[in-house]
Amino acid sequence: MIDTGYVRTMARYNSWQNSQLIPLLEAMPVKELTQDRGAFFGSLLGTVNHLLWGDTMWMSRFDPSVEKPQADIAGSTQIHPTIASWAAERFRMDGKIRYWADSLRQLDMTNELSFYSSVLGRDVKAPLAPSIMHFFNHQTHHRGQIHAMLTAAGAKAPVSDLFVMPEDA
Repeated sequence: MIDTGYVRTMARYNSWQNSQLIPLLEAMPVKELTQDRGAFFGSLLGTVNHLLWGDTMWMSRFDPSVEKPQADIAGSTQIHPTIASWAAERFRMDGKIRYWADSLRQLDMTNELSFYSSVLGRDVKAPLAPSIMHFFNHQTHHRGQIHAMLTAAGAKAPVSDLFVMPEDA
C-alpha cells in the first residue's frame, strides 16, 4: 500500500508547507486571522488550530511519547489563542512528525492501531498504513481550506505542489 519512503516524503511536505504558512499568518492582522470565512472550522486561526489538534491526536496514536491533546474536537479550534503560540507548537509537532517518520520501519507498517475515537464514540482497530494515509490526507484537506481562505483574504497562498518541494525541505 505505502512504504516508509512515502511517510518520510509526506512528513517533509507537511513541515515545508507549515514553514511557508507561518510567516504569512504571522504577518496578518488578528481580525483577518479570526474572521469567520464560512469554512468548516470558521477562521484561518480556527482551521490551523484544528489541523494541529488533529496531527497531535494522530501522533499520540502512532507514537506513545506524544501526549493526546487536552481539548476534544469541539475545542480543537481554540487550542492556541494566537498565531505566535500556534506557530511555536506547530514547529515542535512538525519535528516530532519528522522524527517519527524517519524512525518508522517497513515492518511497522503492517501493525494495527487500537484507539478510542470520540468522533465515532467507540473503540477502533485499524491497520496502520491506511491510518497514516488518512493522517496526511487530513492535513492536505485542511491545508486546501487554508489556501482558499488566504486567497479570499487577499493574501498570496504559498506554493503547495509536492513536486516543487525543495530537496532540503
